[in-house]
Amino acid sequence: MELVTLERIQAARELLKGVTRVTPMEHARDLRRLHGGPVHLKCENLQRTGSFKIRGAYTRIHGLTVAERERGVVAASAGNHAQGVALASSLLGAKSTVFMPLRAPLPKLAATRGYGADVHLHGALLEETLRAAIEFGERTGAVFIHPFDHPDVIAGQGTVGLEILEQVPGVKTILVATGGGGLVGGVASAVKALRPDVRVVGVQAEEAAAYPPSLAAGAPVRLSTTSTMADGIAVGEPGLVSFAHVESLVDDVVTVSEQFLSRAVLLCLERRKLVVEPAGAATVAALLQHPGEFEPPVVAILSGGNVDPVLLLQIIQHGMTAGGRYLHLRLRVPDRPGSLVGVLSCVSELGANVLDVEHSRISGSLDLGEADVVLSLETRGPEHCKEVEVALTNAGYTVV
Repeated sequence: MELVTLERIQAARELLKGVTRVTPMEHARDLRRLHGGPVHLKCENLQRTGSFKIRGAYTRIHGLTVAERERGVVAASAGNHAQGVALASSLLGAKSTVFMPLRAPLPKLAATRGYGADVHLHGALLEETLRAAIEFGERTGAVFIHPFDHPDVIAGQGTVGLEILEQVPGVKTILVATGGGGLVGGVASAVKALRPDVRVVGVQAEEAAAYPPSLAAGAPVRLSTTSTMADGIAVGEPGLVSFAHVESLVDDVVTVSEQFLSRAVLLCLERRKLVVEPAGAATVAALLQHPGEFEPPVVAILSGGNVDPVLLLQIIQHGMTAGGRYLHLRLRVPDRPGSLVGVLSCVSELGANVLDVEHSRISGSLDLGEADVVLSLETRGPEHCKEVEVALTNAGYTVV
C-alpha cells in the first residue's frame, strides 16, 4: 500500500494555515528525572475543538469534490472526531450529520451540535454507531468521513509531526496516543521523512490495545472487548490504511494501565494546569509507567482535552488513590471520652486531612472498653501515609 508522503503532509499544512493553531510546547521539568533529560508536552488539547482531530477532518473534507460536499458528510464518533468534522464542515460550507453513542458525554454532544452538526444518538457501542453512520451515508449519499483510516486524514494529522520538529529540533523520541492509528501514522510519516533517527512510539491503553496483536499477526486483528477510561483511543481494530503506516514507520507500541492513565490526568491538572482527557494523557502515563525507556529529549503529544466534568472528578479521585494520596485505616482505641479527639489531634499535627470518620463500639471483635475508629484521610503521598501510620502506632493506637 502506498504511504502518505512528506509532500502530501506539507500540502496539508499549507491548507490548514488559519484554520488550526500551532499548539504550544510545554517543558515538563517534573518528568525529566524519570528519563534523564528534557521532556516536552505538545498541547493538542489546546487545539480548536479540543483535540488534533480538526486537522485530519478539515483536510479530508476539503479534498471532496463540490458535488460530494453538496451531498453532505456523515461521521461516527464518541466525541473528538465528531467535533472536528462538525467544525470543518461548517467552515467549508458542507452539511454534517454525526452519529454518537447513546452514552456520549454531554459536553461533547453539546459541543458537536454547537459546531453545526445534526447529531443522532445510536448504539451502546461505537461499532454500532459506526454501522449506523455508514448505512446513513449509503441511504442518503452523504460522504462517510472515517476517523482515521484515510490518506487525507493521516496527512492532516501528520502536520503535528512537522510542528514538533520545528519546536524541538533535537527531539529523539516522540510518544503518540494511539487508537486507530491515524495520528501516530501521520506523525511517523512526517518525522521519518525528515529525521529517520527519531524514535516514534505509539501508546495504547492495556484494555484496548489492538496494535500489539495486529503487528504480531502482520494484519489488523479485532479485539473481542475494549474497556478503558480512555474512550478516545478505545478502537477495537486498526484500519488497513493506518495499519500499513504503523507497521512500516512506527518503532514501537507500548501499553499503559488504567492506574497510570488516571495518575497522568491528575499530573497534567496539578503540575501543568492543563485539562487533558485520559486518551490525551496516555503518553504521560507511558512516561510514568515506563521510566528510563525513552531517550530524551522526549516529546509527548497531549492529543485531546475533551473530558466530561463528572468523569474528570472520578479520574481525579482514582488518580489520587493510585498515587497513594488517600489513606484508609481502622484503629482500635480505648472506649473513653477524649479518645477520638486524641486520634484526630494526632492526625491534624501530621498535616493529613480527614475526609471521613466512623466511630463504633459495637463489634464482636472488640473487647470490653474498646472502640473502633475508621479514618479516611487525604495525604501528600505514600511516604506521608507511612508517617501517619507509624505516628498513630507510636501514640498507642492499634492499627487493625
